[in-house]
Amino acid sequence: MKQLNKWQTAIFFIGALLMVAGAVLSILRWSYFSYVYAVGAIAYVAMQMLQRYEGRNFTIRRLRRIMLLSDVLLLFVAVLMFASQGNALGLDWIYYLSYVRNNWVVVLLIAAILQLYTSYRIGAELEKEANK
Repeated sequence: MKQLNKWQTAIFFIGALLMVAGAVLSILRWSYFSYVYAVGAIAYVAMQMLQRYEGRNFTIRRLRRIMLLSDVLLLFVAVLMFASQGNALGLDWIYYLSYVRNNWVVVLLIAAILQLYTSYRIGAELEKEANK
């Protein structure tokens, strides 16, 4: 995997911290929590896209695709956060409460589980590949 330089690693970690801060600020009912999360998600996903794998290992390539899917889900969480702040979609109130309001938590959980799984497995596969 291509390693990030010093600045890219800093942006990566700051993006991750902003995503966590945005999720925590939503609990505290701060009105700009979705902006904090969105900036963090864009920074995190952008830096993760720069980490490319040019090898031939099929397992790592598959795990990388799963990681990219979770990146898309992390960005979709930002959209759902903005939508959950009010009925901006113009939906009927019952549909809004059922399908939109605070459902970003479920998508965030799925994305976080996929990130955790792929990070662990890619690390193990890269170590196994290096030992060959």
